[in-house]
Amino acid sequence: MENTTQEMELQIRVEKKELNSQSRMPSTATTQQRLPTYKDYMWWFRVSLYIVSLLAGQSAATLLGRLYYDKGGNSKWMATFVQSAGFPVLLPILLYVQLSKSSSNNAPPKHPSISTFLLLFLFFGLLLAGDNLMYSYGLLYLPVSTYSLVCATQLAFNALFSFVLNSQKFTPYIFNSLVLLTVSASLLAVHPDSDSTTKISKGKYIIGFLCTVGASATYSLFLSLLELTFKKVIKRETFDAVLLMQIYPSFVATCACVVGLFASGEWKTLPSEMKEYEKGRVSYVMTLFWTAVSWQISSVGLLGLISEVSSLFSNVISTISLPAIPILAVIFFHDKMDGVKVISLILAIWGFLSYVYQHYLDDVNAKSRTSMSNEEASGSFLGTS
Repeated sequence: MENTTQEMELQIRVEKKELNSQSRMPSTATTQQRLPTYKDYMWWFRVSLYIVSLLAGQSAATLLGRLYYDKGGNSKWMATFVQSAGFPVLLPILLYVQLSKSSSNNAPPKHPSISTFLLLFLFFGLLLAGDNLMYSYGLLYLPVSTYSLVCATQLAFNALFSFVLNSQKFTPYIFNSLVLLTVSASLLAVHPDSDSTTKISKGKYIIGFLCTVGASATYSLFLSLLELTFKKVIKRETFDAVLLMQIYPSFVATCACVVGLFASGEWKTLPSEMKEYEKGRVSYVMTLFWTAVSWQISSVGLLGLISEVSSLFSNVISTISLPAIPILAVIFFHDKMDGVKVISLILAIWGFLSYVYQHYLDDVNAKSRTSMSNEEASGSFLGTS
């Protein structure tokens, strides 16, 4: 009888040791959690799509805006108007997304109150209109080199606002990315070929400089506040939420631009401006139309990156277009390509990869912490049993 009892106790000890050794080994579920899932792939697909939209839209809009000024356009309010007036092209997409969600069996998400949405749309719309107007003044009164150099400061402003408002942590890779992208834009900005030959007065130069600095700071504040709104107020990061925060503020900004266009009296000069445009009336209208569409594509990519990643990341991506635009200018406007522009592009790509690698490290660390917590929970459960 005693031998039987001892054998049973020995068998129980062996089984406990086997269970403990198995608990220390990663389970099949834990191993699967370390592998990319369908949700991970879809996230990377959305981020990639937003990046392409932002870079393509911003580059095309900037080139078309330069074409507008170079060929005879001179209206500051019209240049501001087209930056937000293209929002109707997004309405069919918003309608399709909302109809698809209503036809599904999922419970509708909770929305903020209508008054909250109205205040958000009004605030961001007016902020967007003011920011676009300051950029228009800066582009009109500053040489291209000075304008690009001052615009590069938006990364520094955005880093500050992200640190204060969004609790953005600074790592060596993020700092390296910011430095490289700022140097890339600055290197291109001081390039002699980018200097404008247009003579401007000292007073207009000061106005253009102050407006560009103010626009860079306002734009960075705009991005950080949008990220904060997505996380604290809207509390959802869906595509229809991105479209809503693009369409309605753009509508408010467009209305503000129409008021400014008539209040300033610039609407009276538009017929003569169209008539004297070097490429003709049709080219004048098409330039403005596709500039408006390009800005909307860029804005959707920008807001998508804010909702999926962060405002700092979206600003880093948008800064890549500063050295990328001269490459496109070589293709479409036959500009001269030299070593300075090549180095600027390499630095921009390096900075972009540095930030992406930091995000990859954050993702790996998050998955590793999740796996360790699952293993500890499994081990404690087996130990108590």
